[in-house]
Amino acid sequence: MPLPVAAIVFALIGLLVGYGALTVLPEYFPMARGLTIGTALVSAQLSGLITRYALNTVTPAVCVGLTILCTGLITSVLARPDLAAARHGSHRRRHRSA
Repeated sequence: MPLPVAAIVFALIGLLVGYGALTVLPEYFPMARGLTIGTALVSAQLSGLITRYALNTVTPAVCVGLTILCTGLITSVLARPDLAAARHGSHRRRHRSA
């Protein structure tokens, strides 16, 4: 796959992962939407280029799959499940002994 086509595919992956994270788990990403989408976009471009050059002889499907995996992992660094749990109440409730 030529590099301009790969860059467009990686950008689409980043946008899909960013919007997907905000759609599926919006309470985990309390910061600005632009930060989450921007992080996913940049991580998709970087991880896509790194996997493309590191695995030069591998099929494009493997490169795209690894790019999706790396983008999801890097974007998940922004998730704040502790804040989401604090909003919904603690899952660990203290019981008094009678």
